[in-house]
Amino acid sequence: MVLPTYNEAENIEPFVAAVRTHLPDDARVLIVDDGSPDGTGERADRLAERHGNVSVLHRRSKEGLGPAYIAGFRRALAGGAGLVLEMDSDFSHDPAYLPRLLDAAAGADLVIGSRYVSGGGVSDWGPMRRLISRGGSAYSRFVLGVDVQDLTGGFKCFRREVLEAIDLDSVEVRGYAFQVEMTYRAIRLGFKVVEVPIVFRDRRAGESKMDGAIITEAILSVPRLRFGAKNVKRPPEPAVEEAESPAGP
Repeated sequence: MVLPTYNEAENIEPFVAAVRTHLPDDARVLIVDDGSPDGTGERADRLAERHGNVSVLHRRSKEGLGPAYIAGFRRALAGGAGLVLEMDSDFSHDPAYLPRLLDAAAGADLVIGSRYVSGGGVSDWGPMRRLISRGGSAYSRFVLGVDVQDLTGGFKCFRREVLEAIDLDSVEVRGYAFQVEMTYRAIRLGFKVVEVPIVFRDRRAGESKMDGAIITEAILSVPRLRFGAKNVKRPPEPAVEEAESPAGP
């Protein structure tokens, strides 16, 4: 489990406790902190001292979601991980859904916790944020020509083979459109993608990192992925499925 953090001091300790409850006993949690000035890194270090399956990767400064995840993925792969999970560390992604993603990974290469398939949804959002989120996924889906409903979703489980096949050095997007790029590359490389339903909730504490620059980057980067994508080795028909919706998280 790779958890990128920036100013999540209020969330990180209870969140890691919740995550560990829903992961297998042999799972490892890697916190990737981008030099948070609010003490997140120090709290993460205390967690690592208490729990042998928790470790921390400290980065000097905030460089964006994409570089933080790439650094975490590299560390996880070097440690021999067969499955690599990612999620937000602010409780917007409910750790209770983790078994659902892991179960689906038995038959897929990339599993996405999806807000926009049957059984999924969002709560605690106003109309404008819902419009931006749904519009972003619809825009990306149209431009890229793929059938993933939640392209901007950041609750995922990768098989290591997917991350090994993607040229991580060439991943360009730094903000939230990083999620779009990773999913698109996986599809273009012929990997099987499955969406499972989740309900996304607003963060419990702290402030959102979304801003106008991130939205602008996303709008501009999506066409480049389609018409100037690197590392496209073999473009078969996309293999995208929607998993059945179990009852409850």
